[in-house]
Amino acid sequence: MKPQKLQRDFYLHDDVVELSKVLLGKRLCVESQDGKAVGRIVETEAYDGLADGASHAYGGRRTPRTEIFYHRGGVAYVYLCYGIHSLFNIITGEEEVPHAVLIRAIEPLEGVNLMLKRRNQSRVKRNTGGGPALVSQALGITLDDNGCNLTKSHIWIEDDGFTPDDITESPRVGIDYAGEDADLNWRFRVCGSKFTSPAK
Repeated sequence: MKPQKLQRDFYLHDDVVELSKVLLGKRLCVESQDGKAVGRIVETEAYDGLADGASHAYGGRRTPRTEIFYHRGGVAYVYLCYGIHSLFNIITGEEEVPHAVLIRAIEPLEGVNLMLKRRNQSRVKRNTGGGPALVSQALGITLDDNGCNLTKSHIWIEDDGFTPDDITESPRVGIDYAGEDADLNWRFRVCGSKFTSPAK
């Protein structure tokens, strides 16, 4: 199947957990002055801002950083982790519904040499794109991409018909502060993929 760019309606799904699963296998594409890089999404995490203690928008919290959560689905939320790592998220759902999906890992597909150069690597390995900070580094995503429209910009997601045979569900990573919500099985990985980030 020829890859087709996902349109706005795809991102307006009201179930962020289900959408996190559906995004597995899709192609994350970034066009830059250095060239085009494409990775297949093999790991995601879901965040439900209204009820999820792990979300930056938990309980409807609104700050200059989290205001993007309340936009209509189909835009990027890129934030700095530990002040140095850019993490790429997709805002989903209707306007004023603070849902987001973190892209945790990709399998390099196109522009591999460009990704390796950005990662200072000589060959493709698990850690070429096996972690949310590594996804952004490999694809050239930066804080400047926060808020970009995924249907009309240099970052977009495509469907080429690939569907994972099986999906692994497990708790999310690095959210011990979230109390009981830290135990939710909202981390999803393509079962058997050698490109997902390390499991707990």
